[in-house]
Amino acid sequence: MGLKARSPKWVHGFVDRHGKARFYFRRKGFQKVSLPGLPWSPEFMAGYQKAMSEKPVLNIGADRVVPHSIRALAVAYYDSAAFRALDPDSTQKVYRNIIDRFCRETDKDGQAYGDKSAVTIKPHHIENLMGARAAKPDSANGLRKVLREMMKVAKKLGWREDDPTQGVKKLKPKRTGGFHRWTDAEIAQFEKRHPIGTRPRLAMALGLYTGQARQDVIVMGEQHISNEVLDWVRKKTEAKTGYQLAIPVHPELRRIIDATLSGHLTFLVTEFGAPFTAAGFGNWFRDRCNEAGLKHCSFHGLRKATATRLADVGCDPLEIAAITGHASLKEVQRYTETRDRKRAAQRAMVKLISGTEVANPIIQLANQAKKP
Repeated sequence: MGLKARSPKWVHGFVDRHGKARFYFRRKGFQKVSLPGLPWSPEFMAGYQKAMSEKPVLNIGADRVVPHSIRALAVAYYDSAAFRALDPDSTQKVYRNIIDRFCRETDKDGQAYGDKSAVTIKPHHIENLMGARAAKPDSANGLRKVLREMMKVAKKLGWREDDPTQGVKKLKPKRTGGFHRWTDAEIAQFEKRHPIGTRPRLAMALGLYTGQARQDVIVMGEQHISNEVLDWVRKKTEAKTGYQLAIPVHPELRRIIDATLSGHLTFLVTEFGAPFTAAGFGNWFRDRCNEAGLKHCSFHGLRKATATRLADVGCDPLEIAAITGHASLKEVQRYTETRDRKRAAQRAMVKLISGTEVANPIIQLANQAKKP
């Protein structure tokens, strides 16, 4: 148990009959790989990263897959360039869970959807599937999304000429406000619990002053900064748009980076000096929020706080997107809909009276950060 507790995810260890510790990478759907050395050592982590980067073994159980079925199409999709381009620790994992769960589900006659034909599925079938998930719009829309990606592969394979998901509308999700946006008071409360020089403070600063998501900040390092500009392509959109960002490094972020010991290629590492996974980082930051008495806050809420702060100092949606990397201005609007309307109204009136624009928003944002 001690070996397992100290090992990275999907690593299993044991002591053989000669008293030697042995470690293996064992992940469902992947080839079993023997790892050299001890956990977290350079040779071990090199082997671990290589095993993580390998493609899944897609022929497991292939003899039980019905030809041209939904399950067969899923196997083909997992082997496609489009799927391999997705982030393996976030998007791939989410898509796999949706598809695999759908394949296991059964209809009223007890037949698994995975065994049904991918060639004969029609738009009304998909509408019925989404209707059955009406109580959970996000689940219904997620299924529609992955089926659309799978049908692109079906067309390339020549299984069908049309896409049955076209014309099927998304369900309108319930307006819950999504992730909670951090307030200035909550940011100050977190900073009081986690002072400059600690990893939690650096993590928060990276989120707050870059506006990026957890899968981005965990791989950021000094090598990505040139002339105090962070050159970045969002991990979520790089396969789709390649949207290149050039984010000026905020002076407060630079101060916190310089005050935090690292010595690694990434600013943020685990207590063992290893890189974070997106899920692991999310859980770790969740615990740091709990320590600060902020159980309702999450790392993603910092991204919304960044967008709102930019809006409050007079940035338009294009300027905000240039920092946050949103590909849709509609999404920017959704992120900033909880902005300080009183402050925005005051600024708008000043503009109307003076007939001029406000001062440089970047300078205003820096000044705002200095205020208690």
